[in-house]
Amino acid sequence: MSFLWEYLVPFLALLGVLVFVHEFGHYWAARRCGVRVEVFSVGFGRELWGRTDRAGTRWKLALIPLGGYVRMFGETDEARPLTPEEQAVAFGAKPLGQRAFIVAAGPAANFLFAILVAAVMFMTYGQRHTSPVVTEVVEDSAAASAGVRAGDRFATLDGKTIARFEDLQHIVRLSPARPLEAVVIRDGTTVTLTIVPATAQQTDSFGNVHEFGLLGVRGQAVETVQYGPGEALIAAVDYTWTMTATILTFVGEMIEGRRSTDELGGVLRIGHLAGEVAKIDFAAYLHFMVLLSINLGLINLFPIPLLDGGHLVFYAIEAIRGRPLGQKAQEIGFRIGLGLVVALMLFVTWNDLVYFRVVAFLERAVG
Repeated sequence: MSFLWEYLVPFLALLGVLVFVHEFGHYWAARRCGVRVEVFSVGFGRELWGRTDRAGTRWKLALIPLGGYVRMFGETDEARPLTPEEQAVAFGAKPLGQRAFIVAAGPAANFLFAILVAAVMFMTYGQRHTSPVVTEVVEDSAAASAGVRAGDRFATLDGKTIARFEDLQHIVRLSPARPLEAVVIRDGTTVTLTIVPATAQQTDSFGNVHEFGLLGVRGQAVETVQYGPGEALIAAVDYTWTMTATILTFVGEMIEGRRSTDELGGVLRIGHLAGEVAKIDFAAYLHFMVLLSINLGLINLFPIPLLDGGHLVFYAIEAIRGRPLGQKAQEIGFRIGLGLVVALMLFVTWNDLVYFRVVAFLERAVG
């Protein structure tokens, strides 16, 4: 019973909210474009609860909570000709721009939701981040050679304002062996230094050598900054943008072979993390919700048939060709997309089983 309340309930609540937000984006856009929405479902499979509204939309909760969908009238080719009244409310009969708007609205809703929740968090709980204060300087490092000392607070580097330790790391990583002008605050006074980051190399799985910069400082001081409404919204947009870029960098490094794919987690790991952050406090739980909402929005924009991004690619091709791809080509694309999605789900599930030592347990049991 404790497992139910500690892990399953926080996970289902988290997933339910994010799925609802995503699908509501599609629903809202479809209604704005005059499309009839037949079903709005959180979950798949057998209906557990449902009601039909005055517009004829069936709102329901289904048995399998791992996702959801919005079914619109005219999404697929009808076996019979549509009447003029049906044409007016059919998704497939809408102009290309409106169809693309409806599809893109799902991921957009996840990004907007992340921004709004983050803004509320920054106003109420504040934003925590690692301050750009140096807590340790590594001996014989680029920082030591430049005269950086423990206790220095970076104000600017290479002309860019340093608000967080991560800002410092990002600039240095992209600047191996390039002289950078740094302004630090030391004992209340401003000191200007010239830093030349050391060059480090990493070889990916394809044999390509990548260079990146190393400074040789560590930062562990955590700050909490509370904002007013306007500042909180700006900070939330910046945070969402930064996390999106970080996720894309993470994916790119995995594709290049510079980062292990073992870090990918699936439903089991998400459920475990949801329970763990819920134990910390509500702020941690909201923060995790923001991160997952960004991930969900971004993943759905990947150009894979079956995902929203795949539909948008088909619409882009339609815009260029002046007509949609043939039905057979689209079916092949969706089959490939389904195969990729299923393969990814199996892969991350395997990672989860390894992570929770289920595989090792089974190996010991069999051996």
